[in-house]
Amino acid sequence: MSQTPLPCRYKTAKTLGQGTYSVVKEAMHIETGQYYAAKVINKKLMSGREHMVRNEIVVLKRVSQGHKNILTLVDYFETTNNLYLVTDLARGGELFERICSKGAYYESDAVEIVKNTLSGVAYLHSHGIVHRDLKPENLLFRTAAEDSDLLIADFGLSRIIDEERFRTLKTTCGTPGYMAPEIFTKAGHGKPVDMWALGVITYFLLCGYTPFDRDSSAEEMQAILAGDYAFEPEEYWQDVSEEARDFVNKCLCVDSDKRITATEAQEHPFLTRDLSKVAENETNLLPHVKSNISLRRLTGAMSGTSLSEQNKAISRLKESESMDGAYCFSPENNKPGVTPTGSVGVKSQRAELAELGLKPLTKMQ
Repeated sequence: MSQTPLPCRYKTAKTLGQGTYSVVKEAMHIETGQYYAAKVINKKLMSGREHMVRNEIVVLKRVSQGHKNILTLVDYFETTNNLYLVTDLARGGELFERICSKGAYYESDAVEIVKNTLSGVAYLHSHGIVHRDLKPENLLFRTAAEDSDLLIADFGLSRIIDEERFRTLKTTCGTPGYMAPEIFTKAGHGKPVDMWALGVITYFLLCGYTPFDRDSSAEEMQAILAGDYAFEPEEYWQDVSEEARDFVNKCLCVDSDKRITATEAQEHPFLTRDLSKVAENETNLLPHVKSNISLRRLTGAMSGTSLSEQNKAISRLKESESMDGAYCFSPENNKPGVTPTGSVGVKSQRAELAELGLKPLTKMQ
């Protein structure tokens, strides 16, 4: 079996987004000219959290190309300073941008978004995977076309829970406003946390703010634990259907055992009714939805991590635009390679990859 190093295959371009530990860049495959998105993860900033990256790879490998609403992993590799995950390039932007760019926005539009998100979630759950960080920022669109596929992205907190050691998860993780009560109480959680998050997203899609918005994180947590939310102010909800409210209520059930499942949710009247009849009497929700989204953006309330904290982390990223000398493994060819140097983490990366069923990374020239 050959151990010939693979040539460098990508060139990075403009930055598409950023998080606390990573930036997302447009990347071009040199041979084909095809564009992808490369999630560039700084090793120093992720020190002690390397398992999140490896776990994301494992999850994406299990579901990639299996569902139109799931982001596809194309490649992954590492350089001296960074880890790279190459995925579909979502040219249609984030959910927020999509809604705000519309000339009009109706409940039926929200239904289509929820349907597509739920379809992806149901697929994940059927494959033993819980996402654990569903939120509008992680819902992207493949193209700018009106009928573009919606893509569920960012699987860094996801877990494969059909494995015995992950049957019950107890790690506190996620974005606070979208986290289910059982995550805060550490009572053990699983797939139902995604349905809670979908309930929060659905509520948000209908009014432009989340159900547990409070003046402090402590008050927000207490509201979540108590299931304390309401469909108000009335002027924002008077044109929203009872079916929509009931769907939200069933998702935001504090008792996870009684919470609606992904399979059950797909049969809920909110999603199965004849939208052509609904559209006849719909009211345009865009004015107040767009206004509330803009206000949340202005106050930096869109993310569980403050913008200042993110920017401080990003300023420390010294990521090279060149990928020469990177370590690379391409899922599509499964070519074996040399043992990498510069591994991260306490255990050797080679051993950990083997534990997770992954091949060693291959050095690129």
